[in-house]
Amino acid sequence: MKKLTSSEFRQMFLDFFKEHGHMVLQSQSLIPKDDPTLLWVNSGVATMKKYFDGSVVPKNPRITSSQKSIRTNDIENVGKTARHQTFFEMLGNFSVGDYFKKEAIPWAWEFLTSPDWLGLDKDKFYCTVYPKDTEAQKIWVETGMPEDHIVKLEENFWDIGEGPCGPDSEIFYDRGQENNDVAEDDPENFPGGENARYLEIWNIVFSQYNHLANGKYVDQPHKNIDTGMGLERVLSILQDAPTNFETDLFLPIIHATEKMTAGKKYEVDDKNTPAFKIIADHVRAVSFAIADGALPSNSGRGYVLRRLIRRADLNGQRLGIKGAFLYKLVPVVGEIMKSHYPEVSDQKDFIAKVIKNEEERFQVTLDSGLTLLDDLIAKAKDAKDKTISGKDAFKLFDTYGFPYELTFESAQDAGLKVDKEGFDAEMQAQKDRARKARGDLQSMGSQDVTLMNIKDKSKFEYGVYEEKHAKLIDIIVDDKLADRADGDHAVLIFDKTPFYGERGGQVADHGDIYNQAGELVAQVTDVQHAPNDQNMHFVDVILPLEKGQEYVLKIDRERREGLRHSHSATHLLHSALRSVLGEHTHQAGSLVEPDYLRFDFTAMEPMTAKEIQSVEELVNQKIWAALDVETTITDVETGKKMGALALFDSKYGDEVRIVQMGNFSSEFCGGTHCANTNQIGIFKIISESAVGAGMRRIEAVTSKKAYEYLANRSNLLEEVQEQVKSTKPEDITDKIDSLEKDLHNSQKQVEDLHLKINQAKSGEIFNNVKQAGDLSVIAAKVDVKGMNDLRELADNWKSSGKSDVLILAAASDGKANMIVSLGDKALKKGLKAGNLIKIAAPIFGGGGGGRPNMAQAGGKKPEGLQKAIDTLVAEISQN
Repeated sequence: MKKLTSSEFRQMFLDFFKEHGHMVLQSQSLIPKDDPTLLWVNSGVATMKKYFDGSVVPKNPRITSSQKSIRTNDIENVGKTARHQTFFEMLGNFSVGDYFKKEAIPWAWEFLTSPDWLGLDKDKFYCTVYPKDTEAQKIWVETGMPEDHIVKLEENFWDIGEGPCGPDSEIFYDRGQENNDVAEDDPENFPGGENARYLEIWNIVFSQYNHLANGKYVDQPHKNIDTGMGLERVLSILQDAPTNFETDLFLPIIHATEKMTAGKKYEVDDKNTPAFKIIADHVRAVSFAIADGALPSNSGRGYVLRRLIRRADLNGQRLGIKGAFLYKLVPVVGEIMKSHYPEVSDQKDFIAKVIKNEEERFQVTLDSGLTLLDDLIAKAKDAKDKTISGKDAFKLFDTYGFPYELTFESAQDAGLKVDKEGFDAEMQAQKDRARKARGDLQSMGSQDVTLMNIKDKSKFEYGVYEEKHAKLIDIIVDDKLADRADGDHAVLIFDKTPFYGERGGQVADHGDIYNQAGELVAQVTDVQHAPNDQNMHFVDVILPLEKGQEYVLKIDRERREGLRHSHSATHLLHSALRSVLGEHTHQAGSLVEPDYLRFDFTAMEPMTAKEIQSVEELVNQKIWAALDVETTITDVETGKKMGALALFDSKYGDEVRIVQMGNFSSEFCGGTHCANTNQIGIFKIISESAVGAGMRRIEAVTSKKAYEYLANRSNLLEEVQEQVKSTKPEDITDKIDSLEKDLHNSQKQVEDLHLKINQAKSGEIFNNVKQAGDLSVIAAKVDVKGMNDLRELADNWKSSGKSDVLILAAASDGKANMIVSLGDKALKKGLKAGNLIKIAAPIFGGGGGGRPNMAQAGGKKPEGLQKAIDTLVAEISQN
């Protein structure tokens, strides 16, 4: 067995499969792209869906990767067990319709046991297989796995519902009974059972079936291999670590935490061990998530980050750490991971700032939570069952970030219990709500064999508006290949085309198709990409088209010009945002339309008016600077060295296109652009808004649309100028200020007059005093506007001393209002205004409440007011 660092082991895995013809795919963002079924990228295969469902055919069907992942369904177990983590790396090798079991199993065995690679002891390995998968069993034996080390388990079948599925084979490493947490004779003490002896390190899925909607299983046309090896788990073996947390991925973080604790040390199985583990795991997760564009918030991914930060902070307090501290560990995480993941080190200042802000906010929330916890403990002590309800415990967890264990321990110290079943029920209900919000969507689609089998070469021609000799090489009608299209609709593929297929946020070109005689034969309504990357033209058929014939393709030139302006402006906007807001600003999505552009980006808070103005001015400066727009075809690594910004979501092949605008903007991009920025003309931001947790959106227009927008604003300004009777546009704000001042003075005069009227009415109302028992009562319906006037009359009554009780009601605009006010004598007799109003309100169709000395209510039945007054007078008489 070789002693390897985490960096050495990761690289060895990738090198092994590279030697076996695999393309090394860079780790994708933790935030899934175009996949509403996932909150986070949670495995290597999560980034391969488009290959496995056939929507995209990769340039190399053999792929390997080390994919950063987050799983949040078991956060409560992090720190308690040897293996649970929220953030982890999944090593994997994948075959998309290429090799299958005969290659995948021997390669796994070779990598694990060969002296040239990991060189682990063959006798320590076991595997599990699906009982009906006799082929895999046979290959394992031929490869060298002893038959008595092969365990047959029914659950070894990977199935997620509709879509690809198949048997799988898990590989286990025997760490010895001395490392186990169950007895020798325990029924779970076997490879595949719930125990710590047999460590699962690798799972190989043989995706050979398709699960149909009707429940049947059929063979997939293209069989796939999907594997996943937990990097941290294997590393614990290579570094002879009792758990994942004693490896070089975690120990530097743990040691840095020790220095903040004033004396507490990390020791395996010590009572402080879980707190150290939680902190180390959680700071890794939030650092990488923030680096990829997620931000703390109250929902979705942001809620997960908030929860992780708060859980880490609470465990820091357990270790005696006061105040914000987690942010100080970000540089440690960056240093550990920078050989393969430089993004944390590159953004360490921004990540630390986000975490520190969240920690400081939590301190305020924590104080409120501790107060609530104290109240709940006091309440439970007075209860018969001496139990904090599951609902209350969940509120502490959900609203204030208190882990259940903290509530349980605090309750236990006070001699109380916590309703764990109730807490679990609330937790499950929340998970169900989140799952429902994401939608009941299948995780992977079925393969479209017709499109996957189209291998003909097709070329998109940049800068071309008309292609006079485009050969029609494929026709698809009703998802079947055809030699002729003579119905209403068809999908066409040509050997070359000027039509841009929708991609990278830019929508497709539209246009017309003519035959060589000049007759219009079809209209192009959309263009998408086939699995092998050909441009598929979705057309409305006018005259029959035949495979093999040449046609004239003309795009809608005006539409293309608008797209070029919008797309180039999007690049300028991206760079301007990074210049004004900081380089931590990430693109989170975009839409490029002919007459409009939309750009989504990560941000902790809304842009200020000044920032929006600065961004807009900077973009226009670069437009007027007439920067040449240049494109370069190169490879990914060279593009990165050129400083080009990229969204590394596996859409880049061996060759990439770099679009540069002077020294201001450089991006990976396959879209259409202006030749010079001055062709954009003008750029105008029309809105900046929130679109989700930690994400903002800018909408803007360019060129003709920008002029029209500004012209409409100018017309509006002229209308305002005319209405306020301002002689010059620059005097409009002063004129409005003057009008507002006049209006305010007029309103004050009206209020003063209204007050005098109410005072006059008070004299009339307060002279009508009745007796109700031994209390004097003024009770009447009055002609006033509503509740504000009633309150004003009640204030006058307090200073008049005219009676012990005041009951006033008013009907206005079809609504009923009532106020009850009590003097000292009424209060001493035990009357409460709030109780009285609750008696009266239902009579006039309302509800209300208030303090003992004054209460009010509103309702929908003014006709019931007099009865309500009479009822209260009778109630007071009986008191």
